Amino acid sequence: MSKPLNIIFAGTPDFAAQHLSALINSEHNIVAVYCPPDKPAGRGKKLTACATKLLALEYNLPVEQPVNFKEANDQQHLALYKADVMVVVAYGLLLPEVILHAPRLGCINVHGSLLPKWRGAAPIQRSLEAGDEKTGVTIMQMDKGLDTGAMILTAECAIENTDTSASLYEKLAQLGPKALIDTLALMASNEHKASSQNNDLATYAHKLDKTDAELDWQLTATELDRKIRSYIPWPVAQFTYAQSNDKQHRIRVWQASAQKIETTEAAGTIISADKNGIVVATGTGAICLEVLQLPNKKALPVQDILNGRADWFKTGASINGLVN
Repeated sequence: MSKPLNIIFAGTPDFAAQHLSALINSEHNIVAVYCPPDKPAGRGKKLTACATKLLALEYNLPVEQPVNFKEANDQQHLALYKADVMVVVAYGLLLPEVILHAPRLGCINVHGSLLPKWRGAAPIQRSLEAGDEKTGVTIMQMDKGLDTGAMILTAECAIENTDTSASLYEKLAQLGPKALIDTLALMASNEHKASSQNNDLATYAHKLDKTDAELDWQLTATELDRKIRSYIPWPVAQFTYAQSNDKQHRIRVWQASAQKIETTEAAGTIISADKNGIVVATGTGAICLEVLQLPNKKALPVQDILNGRADWFKTGASINGLVN
């Protein structure tokens, strides 16, 4: 049996915490957990710890929270842990080369795509938005580039036509920890092999922005359906309804489905509105809006929305009200 590894773990959100949990329950030793400084959250702006820190404290693991690794003191402090490897999962901080080479076996990263496809900040959302049929996780040896390191292990899963970013996130949160443990077993026995990425096949998953969430009815029904699913749970696809020239409402779309129908209506025109949904003409085909969220309200099925706001969604009108 291989000797357990001494591991530094670095991560932030729940996705990272699920990987930390797998390490806690493994044979390996966690010598330190790195995560960003606590941040103000909620209405009271109270300093709040991330999911990774909370889990680390629960198991009495040493927690480090440097603002960055620019200071020599922080770099030297990490080196004092004499880790065999540093595992990085959705950490959010750039690691200088001195950190990448500090552990005996360097740093490895769990990335939420099948590299070299979808390098960058939002691989789950961009793969779904693009209509990929599959995705997965890649365990890679980190280098100074953006997700350009040599690949040690990959694990795949199918993308279903009902998946949202939230459901895909959960799939990868199941795949990732197992792939990580398998990778560490290979590293512990010095059996791991890393293969270089083909840079010619690389695509980039640019960071999500709230402005990306605005729906363009000129897109095809299929494209809109994918966009809506890829932006759940954040930033949530939306459109603007103009009740009057000076009163506009942002309406979020939480559930919709592409309709295989032909229509001569202009994109953005309401074809029908009933208990089954609001059917809107698109660049090609139509999309049925099924669950909406009005401003300062909770998300509701369209049937409930129409009980109070049927005048907003009349057949033949623009889904954007006065906005053309």
